[in-house]
Amino acid sequence: MFSIYIMLHNRKYLKEYRKELRSSLTPAETELWKHLKGGSLEGRKFRRQHSVGNYILDFYCPSEQIAVELDGQVHNNISAEQDDLERDMYLKNLNIRVLRFENKDVFDNLEAVLQQISNGFSK
Repeated sequence: MFSIYIMLHNRKYLKEYRKELRSSLTPAETELWKHLKGGSLEGRKFRRQHSVGNYILDFYCPSEQIAVELDGQVHNNISAEQDDLERDMYLKNLNIRVLRFENKDVFDNLEAVLQQISNGFSK
């Protein structure tokens, strides 16, 4: 299990890109991160801009194997939807659950977003 984790998670060739993404979070990512970092949500630790395989996840909780993705307008087209579907299937095959929210949900319904994330935790 451990060697598979090393081979799939945070691949070195994506390190600089992950770092760049962490330094330029969207406003919605910045807001959600305030509520996920440091075990703020029911003591679960999240990582931001964590890669699995060739994909970089907005947020990832290793203990729960949950990925949280925030989608903006760029995801509202057929090509992006197909890419998201392929990504979600890849992650599902690794037993990683993907929770998707629109950026506006973070600002309009933050409590509901946080509740839906925590509902995905094993109790």
